[in-house]
Amino acid sequence: MGLGNRLNSRPDQLSGGQQQRVADPRLILADEPTGNLDSKASDEIEGLLRQISNEWGRAVVMVTHDPRSAAYADRILFLRWRHRG
Repeated sequence: MGLGNRLNSRPDQLSGGQQQRVADPRLILADEPTGNLDSKASDEIEGLLRQISNEWGRAVVMVTHDPRSAAYADRILFLRWRHRG
């Protein structure tokens, strides 16, 4: 997660973003986690999410418009919005 230099830091010594990166939740909600990233960085993030799911037994719910990112999923759900008015 790029925080090796903060290994001995207490949580209150980390920024909010750093705290989120080292948290240990059972469910990870990822809203467009690869938005605005180049393909190499996107692949790294998607690989980390897959590793977290497989090795640590965590559920990952990812929202994305990118079919390439969605291809990493075990299951894909499509949501359709209908305006009634």
